Amino acid sequence: MAFVLPVRDEATTLANAVRSVLHQEVPAGLEVCLAVGPSADDTRSVAEDLARFDPRVTVVDNLAGVTPAGLNVAIGATTAPIVVRVDGHAELPAGYVARAVATLERTGAVNVGGIQDPRGVTAFELAVGRAMASRFGAGDARFHYGGPEGPVDTVYLGVFRREAIEAVGLFDESLVRNQDYELNYRLRRAGGTIWFDPELRVGYRPRGSVRALARQFGQYGLWKQVVLRMHPRSLRWRHLVAPATTLAVVAGLLAGICWPLALVAPLGYVAAVVVGSAVVGRGPATVARLMIVYPTMHLSWGIGFLWGLVSCSGRKGGSGTIAQAS
Repeated sequence: MAFVLPVRDEATTLANAVRSVLHQEVPAGLEVCLAVGPSADDTRSVAEDLARFDPRVTVVDNLAGVTPAGLNVAIGATTAPIVVRVDGHAELPAGYVARAVATLERTGAVNVGGIQDPRGVTAFELAVGRAMASRFGAGDARFHYGGPEGPVDTVYLGVFRREAIEAVGLFDESLVRNQDYELNYRLRRAGGTIWFDPELRVGYRPRGSVRALARQFGQYGLWKQVVLRMHPRSLRWRHLVAPATTLAVVAGLLAGICWPLALVAPLGYVAAVVVGSAVVGRGPATVARLMIVYPTMHLSWGIGFLWGLVSCSGRKGGSGTIAQAS
């Protein structure tokens, strides 16, 4: 079993992530490869200490510093037939891998994954987590909010068959974001099945400020339009909701200066945010935070997507600046 972790600036969480991996019950030998990117903290030292204390842990350089490059170099440094993707700030629950492998064998899928379980610490993070786990925030992506098991277009993280991902060329290193979705699309196009199992849950800590959240979702939107240019048939309706909403809100505000009836669009969106926040929130304080969180997520995603279209940022056009910022 090969566990691959692309890590950068994760000195405070890496040890716990690796500990959760080493405690997994696996049917065969266990390999843990940490692909360390250029970090501003002690991530490299922590990784090397972990490797010194346990021979199952190895460290490789991710000179590019971006997630898909780190994943690929870690995959290349391991040999096991099953590859488990883990983030440096994630902690796998007990039994995660055993369940995933059993599901792989039962379904014949090439990738199995489950729910991204938001676990905020601050009040703002908790609100972001509630938003990300709601349909109003995430659309029909089951890995955000759950649902019945079965084939899907993508999952969170993933437990892959090595032969399948090697056959389609591993992760696309030009994609700073959305590389999981793109790889899963190629796997599906090659005839493989991506399987969602709601019993698989991995904790995720949401962003802790409006600025960080806006930056995250702006990047999501920008890189989604890059993937859609590469694979137009990968389009899902949820990918267009945020850009369409952003256009409607901006156009309505501008047109409303001369034609008040145009304000119906932005006011309708505000009403939807109020209702969505009231449904998901628990108590007035959380509802108030959600009324900030939802527009930040939706409009940042939409702006990123639209900016990518307007600036014609193809696979080279938008990668440099965002890659350094991620």
